[in-house]
Amino acid sequence: MLLHQSTWIEIGQFLERSRTVVIPIGSNEQHGPTGLLGTDWMCPEIIAHQAQKSADILIGPTFNIGMAQHHLGFPGTISLRPSTFIAAIGDWTRSLAAHSFEKILFLNGHGGNIATIEAAFSELYAEASFARRPAGFALKLCNWWDLEGVGELARAQFPTGHGTHATPSEIAITQWAYPDSIKTADYSPQIAPSGPIREARDFRARHPDGRMGSDPALATPQKGAELVALAANGLVKAVDAFSRETLPS
Repeated sequence: MLLHQSTWIEIGQFLERSRTVVIPIGSNEQHGPTGLLGTDWMCPEIIAHQAQKSADILIGPTFNIGMAQHHLGFPGTISLRPSTFIAAIGDWTRSLAAHSFEKILFLNGHGGNIATIEAAFSELYAEASFARRPAGFALKLCNWWDLEGVGELARAQFPTGHGTHATPSEIAITQWAYPDSIKTADYSPQIAPSGPIREARDFRARHPDGRMGSDPALATPQKGAELVALAANGLVKAVDAFSRETLPS
């Protein structure tokens, strides 16, 4: 069930049977010469939308702008400041909690978001702690590549050239979902170098075409289909387990 394609009446009915919602969250940033700028928000959205086709879970609108300041040397990248990102996650959570959602799972597609999402969670929990009251909700961060079996499958599919940015696994997922948007390009070296992540000028100097340790030409829609199917199944399991957790009264 997709929240943005539902009426308020339908969401009220859903709340009678479940208090859990999934929010795909990612980033809009460069993904090398062949990766779509939306890759990091598209991957969790694709997986979440696939999961809800076979299970009674609610998927919220995708939070598609995140922490991408180090990619601002490439046209098309959009980034939030950490403070803005934390504030926005807080308001999304408060809005959902106000409607009695108790379990809010953020399905993340960008490694650069992790630290700030966790900081946002800490800020929200601190509000309750300082007020000496239960928060009334639980938050969970889940990276799509950490869902059950997904990492193992990606390593089997791409034993070399996977890397950490503009990876063939994430590009394969977008190729499967958007076959009319598959891109090709010549690049060298075949497997990009790796290195630290700092500010945008430094990143562009170290990684001139945007890749980090990856060879995205290894991606295929067929491999993307395998990853999406496994990840969607893993998400259903993660949501079920999270929903079963009890909250203090």
